[in-house]
Amino acid sequence: LRPFKVGDFVTAGGVTGTIKEIGLFVTAINTLENVVNLVGNNKIFSDTIQNFSVNPYRRVDLKAQLAHSVDHNEAIKLLKERVGKVPNALPDPAPDVEILEFNFNGPVLAVRPYCHTDHYWQVYFDTNRVIRESFGAAGFPVPEQHFVIRNSS
Repeated sequence: LRPFKVGDFVTAGGVTGTIKEIGLFVTAINTLENVVNLVGNNKIFSDTIQNFSVNPYRRVDLKAQLAHSVDHNEAIKLLKERVGKVPNALPDPAPDVEILEFNFNGPVLAVRPYCHTDHYWQVYFDTNRVIRESFGAAGFPVPEQHFVIRNSS
């Protein structure tokens, strides 16, 4: 079983990056910051290895904060339509857009397009841009916390 090969994008031995070289005792991993880490193979193989290059596509996980006053159904419909048009986002499976959680500012949407592994960062950044531009064009207010200050005197 070979969990990775040169060129694969992995998290192994606590380091995330692209495998540059696999040696007898160490593996060279180039991080996103363009720093080569030499990680001992004993450390790599004694821990969990995540290989992002094995499957043909992966999911991009993003969040979109809504204000309390925004109709979440309208926002979900809008994002499903717009995120589906992001270059290199896959049509199948279609992007997931649903309410993930709530916080003091309002509902938080999970925005999850799928893409080929090679296009992950492009789809990630383009989707963030589309979220911002879509909400602005729709006139959605910026989410903000409201505070009540009481004076007891």
